[in-house]
Amino acid sequence: MSHKVVIPIGPYHPLQEEPEFFRLYVEGEKVVDIDIVIGYMHRGIEELSEHKHFDQVAFLVERICGICSSSHPYAFVLAAEDILGGEANIVPERALYIRTIIDELQRIHSHLLWLGLAGHFIGYNTVWMWAWKYREPVLDMFEMICGNRNHYGMSKIGGVRRDIRDEDIPILKKALDDLLPAVDMFRGAVMDDPVIKARLVGCGTLTKEQAIDWCTVGPTARASGINIDVRRDEPYGAYDRVDWNVIVEKNGDVFAKTTVRILELYESISIIRQCLNKMPKGEIDADIKDIPPGEGIGRVEAPRGECFHYVKSDGTNRPVRHKIRAPSYMNVASDKVAAVGGTISDAALTLAAVDPCYCCTERLIVLDKATDKKIMDGWDLIKLSQEKTAKLKKP
Repeated sequence: MSHKVVIPIGPYHPLQEEPEFFRLYVEGEKVVDIDIVIGYMHRGIEELSEHKHFDQVAFLVERICGICSSSHPYAFVLAAEDILGGEANIVPERALYIRTIIDELQRIHSHLLWLGLAGHFIGYNTVWMWAWKYREPVLDMFEMICGNRNHYGMSKIGGVRRDIRDEDIPILKKALDDLLPAVDMFRGAVMDDPVIKARLVGCGTLTKEQAIDWCTVGPTARASGINIDVRRDEPYGAYDRVDWNVIVEKNGDVFAKTTVRILELYESISIIRQCLNKMPKGEIDADIKDIPPGEGIGRVEAPRGECFHYVKSDGTNRPVRHKIRAPSYMNVASDKVAAVGGTISDAALTLAAVDPCYCCTERLIVLDKATDKKIMDGWDLIKLSQEKTAKLKKP
């Protein structure tokens, strides 16, 4: 007779960059069920946003995630610009290209970071060291353009905060040219390696039907054969002004998710190079002063998938409602099926394969299961934090 054993992963674990709790139910080595518990990283971003000036909110939401710290401010300003009539009708042409360049540099940086961690997780530390080595020049490009290697401070309602200097464009192109051989190396070292294939092919498979049922987005969805990408389906920035391809795989396993991200590196390099070549002269900011009453949404294709922001304005200088849905909030739930049926050792890789950002999934509400009545919400958490801080300050 089989006997279920509960094995916890998290909330602190070597294969998780941030706190998240997974409760595996196993029979022998086989995972037969999984519980997913989120909410360890709640910081009250949505509530804080409603007490900030519209211009301040762009800096606030950039702190949601340090890896994709362009996606959230970009989605926010798109939502605000939606109230004003849409990005295409407001933002200067040059700013559209600069936004796209930052967006794709971020995708390269994020995918290389994930690829390095993936190599480390499977014991392939050479991939880890080389991926992070070639991520450094990408961060150098960010520093050249905006002064920061992370948290770029570029997005603002109506345009961007900094221009790309003409004398920097040849340097940026040279850095992209130097990056291509490294991507070729990763493609060969990972996609053609028989040992990696033996470890990852068939591991954590998420079928196309399951990916649809669980509403996955980004590389997680595209690795399962779902041909979606906000950049193409609802273009923003300069994505409809350059040529590029949506990368789609069919198997839905960890190897397919790895393949999608490696091949997307080629597309991102191509998009940036085209933007640098086509970027027109001109202004970079429409100098927006006020946001009229109304509601707007902003959608961008973050490295992990669709990032969605909803903003409601009452005509004052602060949003009266700001709702954020990050891609990890959708993708992490798919582990409920992808991790089931595999082994315990496969589960850790499956959980990491969606490239989860748990800070982005922050939610908090405590319910009484018997009555479904709310016990605690974000304000209660703030009050508890203040009370604890006061106790710690006492001599």
